[in-house]
Formats: sequence, structure tokens, C-alpha cells
Amino acid sequence: MSIWFTEKQTANFGITMRVKQTLHTEQTEFQKLDMIETEEWGNMLLLDDMVMTSVRDEFVYHEMVAHIPLFTHPHPEEILVVGGGDGGVIREVLKHPSVKKATLVDIDGKVIEYSKKFLPEIAGKLDDPRVEVKVDDGFMHIANSENEYDVIMVDSTEPVGPAVNLFTKGFYAGIAKALKEDGLFVAQSDNPWFKGDLIRNVQKDVREIFPVTRLYLANIPTYPSGLWAFTIGSKKYDPLAIPADRFHDIETKYYTKELHQAAFVLPKFVQDLVKKA
Repeated sequence: MSIWFTEKQTANFGITMRVKQTLHTEQTEFQKLDMIETEEWGNMLLLDDMVMTSVRDEFVYHEMVAHIPLFTHPHPEEILVVGGGDGGVIREVLKHPSVKKATLVDIDGKVIEYSKKFLPEIAGKLDDPRVEVKVDDGFMHIANSENEYDVIMVDSTEPVGPAVNLFTKGFYAGIAKALKEDGLFVAQSDNPWFKGDLIRNVQKDVREIFPVTRLYLANIPTYPSGLWAFTIGSKKYDPLAIPADRFHDIETKYYTKELHQAAFVLPKFVQDLVKKA
């Protein structure tokens, strides 16, 4: 008998995949957590029945969250990742030799625990000496930080449950305070097919705080619609105005210096979303 998992991405649309086995399931203090092994995508983390990451396609999201801002900033040393308990963004951050410290703040320690157990290829750098892992509320960590970080990366779930506050103007204002005077941040911004209003709202809020605000895209097949958006807000540096000599060789599967520029070339319907913000 076949077992299938279906994520209903809207009331009328979803994706489905064949499951080999359930590795772990638990209702944590904050959310429903499942680790499953799938036929198509390998081991996969689900939170509240939404796909967070899978072994096969995880590199796209994690590389695009990390490398766009880290190549944009001329000398990123102090990095904060909010969310991201699976460890994938941290793994990519550590590929940059200028990074002295990477702090991970995730509200749910169970995500960290079971990612280490079932997703070691993603979470394997969480024990690196340059990394500090804090099980804490990322919103409050930001609120209590000032002039501390060069780059902040918001690797949150979709805006439901514990992540709701991470999509508010007050949170972006807190990020600006937590960043150094030339700092910048990036946040996953869901998808333009189903969440156009969210993208417009995020763009509007970030533009009112950061002088440089841009949207970029990546293809992530297990995420709703497969087309995923990211918002970058910067106090000074423009991701489209990077000197050619700033790029250095790192091992990637998706990101390239050419793609760094191309990711900001938006389809017309996404351009229209951004213009209306």
C-alpha cells in the first residue's frame, strides 16, 4: 500500500509525494514537526504539514539566502540567522572566510535536534566553533540587539504560527536597529503566484526603512508554485552594484556570480507586484 503526503498550498492546489517511511513525528511546544523519507526528494522536514526542506533541493534556498547578501556586503563578519534551525543557511554562511561569528536563533529546539539526526548533510555545520546556537524567540532577540550585525538573514516559515511576527514592519525596524551602520538583511518572502499581497506589503514596509530594497527569485520545486521570492533591505550596499573582484570561489550547486545579477531580473507580473508596493 502506497503512502502519500500532500501539502495543500492553497485551498484549491497542492503538491503530493510518495513517502517511504515516517522517521519522526511530534507536536512540539510551537508546531507539528514531521521528518519523513520520500521517494523523490529524500529526507524531508515538515512543520505544520508544510514542506520546509528536503535533501534533494535544499541547496537552492540555502545558497540564495546566504550568498546574495554575503557577496553584497564588502566585509561581512558578524552574521545572524533568525529561524533556520535545519542549519542549511549556517552551512552556506561559513563558506565565506570573512565571517568571524554566525549566530543562529530558532524558537524551536526540536527543529535543531531532529535536523541534526535526520538531515546531517544540511545541519552538519551547527557545531562549528564559529557558530553560536540559541533556542530563543528571534523577534525578541532582534528587539534586544543594537548595532551588532553586518548581515541578518530571516529564514522563517510561512507567516503562520510562531513566524507571524517576522513579517511585520516593527520587525524590519528592529532589524535596522540591530544592524551596523552599513548592514543589510534578507528575508524569504514566499511566492508571487499565491502570495502577491504579502510581497507587496513586505516591499512597502522595507522601503520605508531601508534606502536600498530589492526583490529576487529562485526556483525551489518543493515550495508553493516552485517560484520563491526573497527581499533584501540594505542601508548602503546595492546587490546590483558589486565590484567584480568581490566575488570569490565557493562550492555551490545553484548560486553563481552570474546568477547573482540574473536573480533580480523579474518577470513582468512580479515587476508589477513590486511597483504597486
